[in-house]
Amino acid sequence: MKVLVQKVKEAKVYVNGVTVGQIGTGCVLYVGFSTDDTLDHVIKMASRIPLARLFEDDQGKMNLSVMDVGGSLLSISQFTLMADTSKGHRPSLSQAMDPIQAEKLYESFNRLLSEKVHVETGRFRALMEIHQINDGPVSILYES
Repeated sequence: MKVLVQKVKEAKVYVNGVTVGQIGTGCVLYVGFSTDDTLDHVIKMASRIPLARLFEDDQGKMNLSVMDVGGSLLSISQFTLMADTSKGHRPSLSQAMDPIQAEKLYESFNRLLSEKVHVETGRFRALMEIHQINDGPVSILYES
């Protein structure tokens, strides 16, 4: 499981020109599952991300979590995070989980996150357009 976390001032996700999710201050999560991932990976990741200290305190140090600042998360399914680019010019996606299984884990991940913080989502397997204003920028790749 890989989750690319990007701190944002605001973000929106569109499907067919319609807004399906939007947040103000918070983080956009690009979420991908590999063939080896399990619910245990999801549980661990969902417990770590809301507590990640990516926001500045009064001294300018990254000591605050999205929960501490009252922020939100925008979760976007992103199977291309599993791309293997070690050979040739076309990324291999053979390590990406089957979409039916991945969708179940993605839904579980979002449900677990929503127990701690407000979560908006894109639409699984849809072509999406994401507009975000990065803050920092801060981009952290979490891997299980």
